[in-house]
Amino acid sequence: MISYLPRYIFNFIFLVLVQVFVLNNIQFSGFVNPYLYILFILTLPFDIPGWLLLGLAFVLGMTIDLFSNTPGMHSAATVFMAFLRPYLLRAIAPRDDYQPATLPIMNHYGFLWFLKYAFVLVLAHHSFLFFIEVFDFSHFWSTSWRILSSTFFTLVFIFVAQLFSLGKNKQR
Repeated sequence: MISYLPRYIFNFIFLVLVQVFVLNNIQFSGFVNPYLYILFILTLPFDIPGWLLLGLAFVLGMTIDLFSNTPGMHSAATVFMAFLRPYLLRAIAPRDDYQPATLPIMNHYGFLWFLKYAFVLVLAHHSFLFFIEVFDFSHFWSTSWRILSSTFFTLVFIFVAQLFSLGKNKQR
């Protein structure tokens, strides 16, 4: 983990800047908001301690909240996603468990594994975030449509980011 520290610091800063200055300004028809910043939590190592995972999720979410003027919504949704992550990783673990020195990325475990992993966590994050934002079930269908469409576009952005880092990860 220590050898990856500069990479994770760079990823944190880069993903926050991309989210704040580019993706927060993109809204397709008012329903779709891609949230690429959660890729930081998705790609943290398997063996990260739970307290550190939740702490990083809180700091990441609070950073986005500060720039987006959404007091606590992103931090709550990101901590919820980080809370679910270890349980999901156990549920979708390969038969011979995770290999040492690998990361939960598409390059190490394949497209289908990463699709299941990312889809469940992104859907959980977006569901939590958008239902907190609306804080009402009277708009259930419009909120559900917003969750599904934002999940789809976020996954597209995440997979594009994974493809860009594919060559870089093969060298390590």
